[in-house]
Amino acid sequence: MKGTPKEKSTVVFVIANHKGGAAKTTTAINLADNIAQEGHSVCLLDLDPQANGSRHIGLSHPSEIKYTAADLLSIPELPLAVFIHDETRVEGVSLIYGSIALENSDDLLRAEPRPNEVLKERIAPLMGKADFIIIDCPPSLKLLTTNALAAGTHLIVPVESGDAYGLHGHEDLLSRVKKMKQINPTLLNLGVLLNRHDQRQVVCKNMEENAANLYGAVIPIKIGTTTKVKQASSLQCTLRQLDSGNTVSQQFRNLAQWLIAETKEFREEV
Repeated sequence: MKGTPKEKSTVVFVIANHKGGAAKTTTAINLADNIAQEGHSVCLLDLDPQANGSRHIGLSHPSEIKYTAADLLSIPELPLAVFIHDETRVEGVSLIYGSIALENSDDLLRAEPRPNEVLKERIAPLMGKADFIIIDCPPSLKLLTTNALAAGTHLIVPVESGDAYGLHGHEDLLSRVKKMKQINPTLLNLGVLLNRHDQRQVVCKNMEENAANLYGAVIPIKIGTTTKVKQASSLQCTLRQLDSGNTVSQQFRNLAQWLIAETKEFREEV
């Protein structure tokens, strides 16, 4: 007798760090691209009011989009489908646009009965349909980020490896994650993703050790430094699209493959 078919579970990666300049958006975009290249459906959810991810891969400017992530959080009557744009600059990656209007979302969310769980409820129809959702969080620990943590399945914390103060204040982030695990107890902290990492530099070696001590885990794939990141941003393309042979581009591919393997059992839960 054949066993019952396995249901598909959606992985929701939360890319969070309350410090600016930690390469959250770069990570989200290139991770989405490389996961899609492995044959998986990916939706990038841009929760950052700066909407840099949306400007990077979206075919339209965020200001031209009728319904953005801000409306997703504030207009529950609208079906989720109106927010999802399947056509982007990256094949296989759909987009829920961010917008400057997200700046006002904290005030609106505070009025909700369960202010940390609005996003989880709103994206529920996408669960089991998309293989991966990647949430690009703003550089803060306010309600946009806590909503992402409440909705996520796996947390990734990008940190600039060459920044001696890159982990400054991360006890606050860990405290917030611990609090949100009361709402979302299955959230798995994958640990720190070291960006702009150079193993030859003492500051980077120290960062890796300190991150492991603080978070308990450092993702084994480290991301190096390349001027191609800025070039890709200006050209509105991913590193792979710009130069697939670039070392950092290859590192993002390795990261995507590692994360796909790491979450395989979760995605195939019965």
